[in-house]
Amino acid sequence: MKKEMDFLQMNPEWIRRPEKVETGDGKIVIVTEKGTDLWQRTYYGFQNDNAPVLQARTSEKYFSFVVKTQFESSQRFDQCGVAMYLNSDNWFKASIEYENEEIQRLGSVVTNHGYSDWATTDISSDIKEMWYRFSRRESDYCIECSTDGEHFRQMRIFHMWEGADEITFGIYACSPTTGSYRAVFTEMKFMDCKWEADGAWKEA
Repeated sequence: MKKEMDFLQMNPEWIRRPEKVETGDGKIVIVTEKGTDLWQRTYYGFQNDNAPVLQARTSEKYFSFVVKTQFESSQRFDQCGVAMYLNSDNWFKASIEYENEEIQRLGSVVTNHGYSDWATTDISSDIKEMWYRFSRRESDYCIECSTDGEHFRQMRIFHMWEGADEITFGIYACSPTTGSYRAVFTEMKFMDCKWEADGAWKEA
């Protein structure tokens, strides 16, 4: 890869296109539908696999994808963010999930071979926008977040057992309970990998 590319120029395709969606001027707006979610089996026992995801394909083994999200979520578990949806049993998502008027949960879910995990930290419900940077180094991945689009902090590093070759990645939004809100995605960029190779600490 030699330069940044607009995500929308990569001809992304919908997995479950939402009924209400707006596109144009480098922006995607999803109006979420109640009862939509992504989760597989762990702890809760249920399987939810009906959230809309807009994804591009790539065989690049080293890259980063950055997106800004803005949202006015108001019902429990309302969420929007980045996703890598390979199939129903193998996928990743990162987002802010609304909990109540005081807190929401910044977190991520990694699903390998049909079982999801969920790692979160509580943040203020006053936060209504977040940037994410999703990076790949072969079959290992890193997700970071930022409140200003400049300074990113690591959320987690993870491995995808089915994520070694061509993958699909992009954006998603959903409302697992009774909610419906506008999720706005802008500044969507595909670029050289910003996740540095492990090695500097070994040389110290």
